[in-house]
Amino acid sequence: MTVHWRKSSYSGSANDDVCVELGRLGPGAGIGVRDSKDPEGGHLTLTSAQFTGLVGQIKQRSAR
Repeated sequence: MTVHWRKSSYSGSANDDVCVELGRLGPGAGIGVRDSKDPEGGHLTLTSAQFTGLVGQIKQRSAR
């Protein structure tokens, strides 16, 4: 199965050190999160619930 990775709209330019890509890993397989600067370096696999929780925590911290 081919994963179509999408760069986060919050990632910076090509010179940015912090770039994140997301990819749906397949039905029921979760969401992949990887470093776009090292696409062959593996990825973190999150369930949909874990991903939603992560995004919620990030939004809370950035609102402070």
